[in-house]
Amino acid sequence: MSASQIICKEQKERGRGTIRNLLIYGMIYLGSALMVCNIRQYVLFARHIRERGDWKQEERILRLPILLLVLFLCGYLAVGFFGKPDLLVSAILFGGSIFVMAMQLLIRRVADRIQENEKLEARLIAAEDASRAKTFFLSNMSHDIRTPLNAILGYTTLARKDGRSREEIGEYLNKIDIAGHQLLAIVNDVLEMSRIESGKMELQPEPIDIEDTVRAAGDLISGQMEEKDIRFTVLCDVKDRCVMCDGNQLDRILVNILGNACKFTPNGGEVQLSLRQTQGDEETGTYEIRIKDNGIGMSPEFAENIFQPFERERTSTVSRTQGTGLGMAITKKIVDLMGGEIEVLTEQEKGSEFIVTLNLPLIIGRDPVSTDPKPCACANRAKSARLLLAEDNMINREIANELLTGMGFQVENAENGECAVRMVMESTPGYYSAVLMDIQMPVMDGYEAARAIRELPDARLSKIPIIAMTANAFKEDEEAAREAGMQGHIAKPIDVEAMRRTIMEVLDGKSEA
Repeated sequence: MSASQIICKEQKERGRGTIRNLLIYGMIYLGSALMVCNIRQYVLFARHIRERGDWKQEERILRLPILLLVLFLCGYLAVGFFGKPDLLVSAILFGGSIFVMAMQLLIRRVADRIQENEKLEARLIAAEDASRAKTFFLSNMSHDIRTPLNAILGYTTLARKDGRSREEIGEYLNKIDIAGHQLLAIVNDVLEMSRIESGKMELQPEPIDIEDTVRAAGDLISGQMEEKDIRFTVLCDVKDRCVMCDGNQLDRILVNILGNACKFTPNGGEVQLSLRQTQGDEETGTYEIRIKDNGIGMSPEFAENIFQPFERERTSTVSRTQGTGLGMAITKKIVDLMGGEIEVLTEQEKGSEFIVTLNLPLIIGRDPVSTDPKPCACANRAKSARLLLAEDNMINREIANELLTGMGFQVENAENGECAVRMVMESTPGYYSAVLMDIQMPVMDGYEAARAIRELPDARLSKIPIIAMTANAFKEDEEAAREAGMQGHIAKPIDVEAMRRTIMEVLDGKSEA
C-alpha cells in the first residue's frame, strides 16, 4: 500500500471518528437538556398535584423522583465532560431522557383523566343531592300545602250543608280565613326563598326610625301573644333612632323570630323583645336586637341547623305546629344581606334567645321617621269616585267588585287591557277617577295598556291615575308597574285595608308615577 493510500485511509478514519464523537456527545448533551426539561416539568406537575389535593403523606414520594432526575443529570454531565463514552452508552443515556419524558407525559394524562373522573363524580353526587333535595322539598310542600287546603275545602263543604246556623257558618268562615292565610304564608315563604337563592332580592334602604319599627313589629304580634296569655314586653335603649335600613326586611326578621317565639312558648309563658344601641361612631351605629322566650327550646343538634331550609325539629310539640321550615332560613339570608349577624342561644325546656346584630348608617340632624300608618280618607271621598277595573278572571273580577262597592266606589269593568284603553279613550275627562289594572291579561297586558293610556292625545285622559292590582307581588313588579306609568300597586290576594289605603292615596295625589 502506498503512502498516499495510508494517509487517505487515516483521514477517513479520523473523519469517521469525528462524526462518531459528535454523535456520541450530541446525544449526551441533548439528553442532558431533555433531562433538565424533565426536571422542570416534574416540578410543575408535583406543584399542580399538591394544589389539587392533600398530598402531605406522599410529600417524600413526590420529592424522590426529583432527586433521582437530578442524579441522572449529574451522571450525564459527568460522562459528557470527564468520561469516554461510546456509542452504546450515549444512546442509552439519550434514550433514558426520552423514556422519562414519555412517562411524564403519560402520568400527566392519567392524572388529568383521574381529575376529570373526580369532577364527573362530584357532579353526579351534586345531581343526586339536588334530586334528594327536590324530593324532600316536594314532600314538605305537599304536606304543608295540603294541610290548610284540606281545612279550606273541608269547612267549605260543612258550610254548604243544610241546617247550619249563622254562628256555625261564621265559625267555618273564620277557620277558612285562617287556613287561607296559612296557605298564603307558605307560598310567600317558598317564593321569597327562591328569590333569595337566585340573587334577585335586593335591599331598599330608606330612612327609618328603628325604635318605631321594632315597636311596630311588637304591636303586630302582640295580639297572638294575648291569645296565648303570654307576657310580652318590648324594651328599647337607643341614642340614635334615625338610620338607613330596609324597614320592610327588618320587619320581616322581627316578625319571623317573634312568630316562632309565640308558637313555641306555652300558654302563660313570657317573651321579651329588646333593642339596644351598643356602640358606633359618627356615621354608623351598632344595634343589638334580642328576642328571648321561656318556651320549649331546641336540642343542640337542631340548633346547629336551624338556619337551613326546611329544618324542623321532630318532636311531638313541633310536629303539631304549622310552618314550612323556611322562616329562619329566610331570616338568616336577610341578615346576611344587611351585613349583620344572627345567633341563637337555646336549651330544651328552658327557652331560646335570638340575637341579631346590625351595623346601620346613621342619619344625623333629622327627626325620627314615623312608621305609623296614615289614616284613610273619609267614605265620602270614595262615594264620588268611579273606578275602571281591568280584570280578565271572572272570579277575581267578582271579588274585587264586591270589595270596591262595599267601600262606596262605583265600578265599571273591562275584560282585558285593550278594552280598558278603549273605554278610557271613549270616556270624557274626569269620568273615571282611576283605573285598577291587572297585569297578566289576554289581548293586551296591563303594562302595555298603561303605556297606551299614557300616550293618548288628550292630556286630560292620559293623566288618569292607574293602579296595578296583580298577583305579581315582588319589589321588581312594583318597579315595573311604575316604569309603565302606574302610580300604585295592590298585591293579590287582596288585603282590603291596604287596597283602600292605596286607592285613597292615589286619588288624593299622594302617590306619583
